[in-house]
Amino acid sequence: MQERQVMTFPGVPMVLALVAASVIDAWYFMQTARYGSTPILSLVAGAILLVLWRGFFIVQPNTVSVLQFFGKYVGVERHNGPRWSNPFYTKKSVTLRVRNFESGKLKVNELDGSPIEIAAVVVWQVHDAAEAVFNVDNYEDFVHVQTESALRQMATSHPYDAHDGKIALRSHSSEINDHLKEEIEERLAQAGVTVLEARVSHLAYAPEIAQAMLQRQQAGAIIAARTQIVEGAVSMVHMALEQLAEKGVVQLDEERKAAMVSNLLVVLCGERGTQPIVNTGTLYS
Repeated sequence: MQERQVMTFPGVPMVLALVAASVIDAWYFMQTARYGSTPILSLVAGAILLVLWRGFFIVQPNTVSVLQFFGKYVGVERHNGPRWSNPFYTKKSVTLRVRNFESGKLKVNELDGSPIEIAAVVVWQVHDAAEAVFNVDNYEDFVHVQTESALRQMATSHPYDAHDGKIALRSHSSEINDHLKEEIEERLAQAGVTVLEARVSHLAYAPEIAQAMLQRQQAGAIIAARTQIVEGAVSMVHMALEQLAEKGVVQLDEERKAAMVSNLLVVLCGERGTQPIVNTGTLYS
C-alpha cells in the first residue's frame, strides 16, 4: 500500500461551474412553476447538484488527502488549495509537517545489568501517507510505542561507562544517537515515517544506585590521577639521577640514591606541600 496520485480537479473552476448550473436550475424551476407544470426535471437536477457540491475539499499546506471509494483506496492528493473530486470519495487529511516526540524517562538495565534512567527525543515526518493510514492502526501511537521499544533495545546493548573499548552510553553520544536512529527507522519503515533525528535527552543511573556509582566514578578518577602523578614523578626522579651522574655534581652510593628517590617521590606525590629540612652538615651526616 503506497502513495499514488489521484486525478482531481481545481476547485475554483468547479465552483463557478456549479454556481452557474445552480442558477440555471433555479431559473428553470421558477419558470416551470409559473406555468403550472411540475418541475420534476428541475428537482432531479437540483438533487444531482447537491451531490456534486459534496465533492469539494481543501488541501492545507504541507498536508495530503487520502481518498477512498467505499473502502477502496483510490490515491492521494498533494496539490494545495480547493479541489474537487468524486463526491462519493471519503477524504482523510494527513499532515507532512515535521514533528517531534519526547519519551518519558524509562528505567532499563544497561549491558552490565545496572539500572539506569534514559529518555530520548525523536524528530519524525510522514513521507508516505498511504502507508501511514493503511499499514498501521494509528501511526502517531505507533511512532511513540516503537520509539520507546527501540530506546530500550539500544540501552540494553551498551554499557553506561566505557570499558574494554566498548561504545558506552555516557561517553559516545554520537554513536549512541546513530544507533538509536537506526533502531527506530527499522521499526517505522512499514508506517511510512522518516526519522530525521534521534538523540538521548536524559541519561542517569537509577536513584537506588546513583550514590554508589558516583563513589565508583570518583574512585576511578582518583586512581587515574594518581597513576599519572606517579608516572610523572618516576620520570622526574630518573631524569634527576641521570643528570647528576652525567654532570658529575655528586657521587651517590646505592643507599643514598634510594634515600634521594624516596624523598623526591614523597615531595612529588604528596597531596600537600612538604616542609624542607636543610642539612647543614656533611652529605653523610
